[in-house]
Amino acid sequence: MARTDYDDDFDSDDSPQGDPPQWRRRLVTWTLAAIGLGLGFLIPYTLYLNHEVSERFDQLRWQLPTRVYARPLVVAPGLAMGPDTLRTELDAAGYREGDGIRPGSYARDGGRWRISSRGFDDIDGAVPARRLEVVVSGGRVSSVREAGGKRELKSARLDPARIATLYGQKQEERRLVNIQEVPDLLVTGLQAVEDRDFAHHHGIDLSGMVRAAWVNFRAGEARQGASTLTQQLARSGLLGIGREQTWSRKFNEILYAMVIEARYDKDVILEAYLNQVYLGQRGAQAIHGVAAGAEFWFGRDLADLTPEQIALLVGIVRGPSYYDPRRHPERARARRDFALGEMHETGLLDDEQYRGALAAPLGVTEKAGSVAANRFPAYVDLIRRQLAREYPADALAGAGLRVMSAMVPSAQAQAEGAVIRTLASLDSDKRPALEAGVVVTDVHNGDVVAVVGSRKVAEHGFNRAVEAQRPVGSLLKPFVSLLALAQPERFSLASWVDDSPVTVTLGRGRTWSPKNSDNRSHGSVRLIDVLAQSYNQATVRLGMQVEPERIAGLVRTLAGIDAEPNPALILGSLDQSPYAMAQLYQFLASGGEIQPLHAVRGVVDADGRTLNRYDKAPAPAQEGDAIAARLITIALQHAVTNGTARRLVADGLGRLSPAGKTGTSNDGRDSWFAGWTGDHLAVVWVGNDQNESTGLYGASGAMRVWSAMFARLPSAALEVGDEGIEWHWVVGAHARDAQCPGARRFAFVAGFAPPYAPCPAPAPPPVPQSESGGWRDWFGLGERDAEPPSQSREDER
Repeated sequence: MARTDYDDDFDSDDSPQGDPPQWRRRLVTWTLAAIGLGLGFLIPYTLYLNHEVSERFDQLRWQLPTRVYARPLVVAPGLAMGPDTLRTELDAAGYREGDGIRPGSYARDGGRWRISSRGFDDIDGAVPARRLEVVVSGGRVSSVREAGGKRELKSARLDPARIATLYGQKQEERRLVNIQEVPDLLVTGLQAVEDRDFAHHHGIDLSGMVRAAWVNFRAGEARQGASTLTQQLARSGLLGIGREQTWSRKFNEILYAMVIEARYDKDVILEAYLNQVYLGQRGAQAIHGVAAGAEFWFGRDLADLTPEQIALLVGIVRGPSYYDPRRHPERARARRDFALGEMHETGLLDDEQYRGALAAPLGVTEKAGSVAANRFPAYVDLIRRQLAREYPADALAGAGLRVMSAMVPSAQAQAEGAVIRTLASLDSDKRPALEAGVVVTDVHNGDVVAVVGSRKVAEHGFNRAVEAQRPVGSLLKPFVSLLALAQPERFSLASWVDDSPVTVTLGRGRTWSPKNSDNRSHGSVRLIDVLAQSYNQATVRLGMQVEPERIAGLVRTLAGIDAEPNPALILGSLDQSPYAMAQLYQFLASGGEIQPLHAVRGVVDADGRTLNRYDKAPAPAQEGDAIAARLITIALQHAVTNGTARRLVADGLGRLSPAGKTGTSNDGRDSWFAGWTGDHLAVVWVGNDQNESTGLYGASGAMRVWSAMFARLPSAALEVGDEGIEWHWVVGAHARDAQCPGARRFAFVAGFAPPYAPCPAPAPPPVPQSESGGWRDWFGLGERDAEPPSQSREDER
């Protein structure tokens, strides 16, 4: 059949009037439609990603944990400190033994130490780095000088140890650095190994992708990656670390990288990368950023890294788990050597540096650097409690703050060691499981320098030092005597107190008849001996004279303790924690000052500005308070030399002239000791969580922990001043000469000493009997001895 022109027009490849063929028109239509749809999706999606970048990129700089630091070590001539303690302090602060020239290092030559400190921000401002020469001799610091200088310094501060890290929702360890603080070799080496075209590309590097594919093909393994540093930053910082490799994830990564490059300059991107890069894992704790990575792997600051350590840090960026130098040293060495080769090839290392770095060991520490989340849970628990009012938990964790605490690492170490060793020695099949709580303070300012809340010192949980409420027993007796001595016209350390059986009427027909721990009465005894020997009956008589209501008021004033003002309070019928009792005893140990205890010295923000300070100097003691505190201290020094705490002298602690008081609750359930020296107060509790009898007294339990601690803790001897006090020899109720038989020396409030009387004449010898022997003597009918003179016999009481 003949074809019509219409048919020809319809089937022909050439359209009429030169129009393009039908398939081409369809292709163009679909292409334009696809482009339109793509742009319609891509433009809004890119705008969305741009918004995400603006919201989240800046957060990379603020996701910082709050760090808690110990107090800075202040070295000064005269400071009680031996070489072991100084080394403990330096090791805790991350110093390493070396040349004493590089920051964070020390060198020792006998008693002479060369220490190079690192600068830091303290609560009173920036403290510059210094190089020091410190001489330690005879258990004290004898001199402190600038290294190489002749001028002796009054004191110098060393940067403190980090004792805890308070994270936010993410367990990420990170320490921000400015790009100017990062060694040039690390910045340039990172680019040489990971992204050579970083300075020129716009987020993605097509030529790099081709080069990486070729290198990997020739090597038969993945030797190079195709992602730029910007893509890696987008992946870990904005997309989150993930193992899944999907087209959508890669697509988002590329778009994120391009948006980041469009919004920020190269230095900002590189600085963010250096602070964000993932470099290791410790349990649930992720290590991010080159500064935290240097500390984690090498225990060093960035500025102290050697070329081979920089190369290893750069190398493990590719895979911190796969190239873990502690677990896979051969893999890590191969990766480090590859990074060194790239750095040598690009001219960052010369031939000599390259060969030396290849021959060097990996240089990683055996254990992870000091980035543990919480090395001292009991102490950090106290910090949280004290900061709770100004900084709720969600505001404190992850806020990038620096909490400057009062903890002394060497004191904390000695307290922990004493608890562990002593409780192990006391463990017995016949005794329930023992636990302990310890609080150690500085008597000069109220700093809490150590806290132990459990015999498992690193275990989180019940903090017995702060939370345990246990009967304090005889620990309250010094405050009964304190109230009595505050009335010098009525009482003194030489006053006689009756220690015969006593019965107190309680009302409603009830009575209370406490007994002494030895179930004996001791007649009339001096007040100083009532306290030193911890006699219950005499203490009750004294307490009823000063009145339980005044005792309750005193403990409320000194420590904020609410107590029922009943007679049983006199003998410590009161449940309190070691921390509360430390606050109470701080009044005595400080010489009569009311010093609120504090574990936090201050809080500093990320820029070094002090937000809050808690180290306010206490008000001077009032004269009457100071005198009364001195008298109690003298009495409790007597308790150490001649009373219930005399075992301390046998332990060799008489050199410290300590004052201390034992305490035991009913049936030996709780063992207490509170004691202080010229520098430190420590309150110790030992007992059982189930309130079972331990069979321990204050001297056989808690005091043994105290003794073990102070045997190693450098502390000054306790010296009691004479201000407002005068000393007299006393016989009976009179001041006498020292040569008088039975004379004993006592301290009195000035102006309130007893009246003076000369020594009584000695009694004449007995009159000889005219007859002796015989049957009359058998019945006592012989001549009697003459009656003694009528002088007082008070000296025999």
